[in-house]
Amino acid sequence: MRVAIDYTSAIYQAAGIGRFTRSLVHALAEIDRDTEYLLVYAAPPRGVQPAIPDAPNFSGHRIPLPDRLLTIAWQRLRIPVPVDLATGPLDIFHSPDFVLPPVWRTPTVLTVHDLAFLLRPECAEQKLREYLEKAVPRSVAKADFVLADSENTQDDLIVLLGVPPSKVEVIPGGVDPRFTPIKDPESERVRREVTGGAPYILSVGMIEPRKNLGRLIDAFARIKAAHGLPHKLVLAGKRGWLSDDIYRRAAESPNTRDIVFPGFVPESALPGLYGASDLFAFPSLYEGFGLPPLEAMASGVPVVVSRSSSLPEVVGTAALMVDPESTEQLAEAMALSILDADLRKRMVTDGLLRAKQYSWRAAAERMLAVYRRLSNR
Repeated sequence: MRVAIDYTSAIYQAAGIGRFTRSLVHALAEIDRDTEYLLVYAAPPRGVQPAIPDAPNFSGHRIPLPDRLLTIAWQRLRIPVPVDLATGPLDIFHSPDFVLPPVWRTPTVLTVHDLAFLLRPECAEQKLREYLEKAVPRSVAKADFVLADSENTQDDLIVLLGVPPSKVEVIPGGVDPRFTPIKDPESERVRREVTGGAPYILSVGMIEPRKNLGRLIDAFARIKAAHGLPHKLVLAGKRGWLSDDIYRRAAESPNTRDIVFPGFVPESALPGLYGASDLFAFPSLYEGFGLPPLEAMASGVPVVVSRSSSLPEVVGTAALMVDPESTEQLAEAMALSILDADLRKRMVTDGLLRAKQYSWRAAAERMLAVYRRLSNR
């Protein structure tokens, strides 16, 4: 079997879908030495080296155009130059990032991580939303098989885009073994680097409206006023679209000096950042899956999430859940998670057990089963 995977997101996106794609591909390299994998990618930015698995059945195939030009040619202008013209004959072509390029005769697999652009259009930049509203439904209709990160996204695909249930399957993300509880000396070192030594509440993700960070900033102000906690609020992530209001609310907060924006945090530093926190808060309005809450649980940290989209499905009963539009509920759950020692202990124990249910190896095994099933057709 010869499988091509669009690896562009793994090269161009450090977090999010890029990390999801890299993790899945490297897990495939650990479990499958029989399939020939061709990782197809647009010309990378200067100085960026593709992280191709060191396995004899994996190789990279560079297309000599940058990602933006390929997107314009294939998705906006819809120039029908098939990708398998460059790769040669294939048994499967898999695009893990929402849209499919033109493909000639090869069976195709498409991963759609979420439909936030349809369900929360106010949270997306207008041009991006208009592009996705056209390109994603078109790609879903063309694909031979569609993958979703969660049952919630699977249901959204069936209801909103009319995908037949027989054509879609759930393959959730996993938790890397690097995410484990850390010991006190390491926690102290990380806290010194991040907050000057103060304990902190953490949230990780792109700084954009869908993450609901404005309400998190307001909830933080409530618990500081009510309980006089020494904690800081660390909002880690790259600056995204429509983020000006979030930074404005942080600047106008009475606790503005206790709000830290460290920017994008590389993968290598994430385990320490999670493990040194006292609480992880993830009040998103919508998530297709949500890796950060699971990674925080695996790091031995209590977690508070919103009761929306896929998050209840992902965290089960191991986290406290709140209405994402209630600042009061969010503040109460955060305060309880910090101040109630018995609750904290239970949340940590339940979270560690919950995180163990997700692994990239299991995701890769399910992915390989899909490839084999389509190839046998």
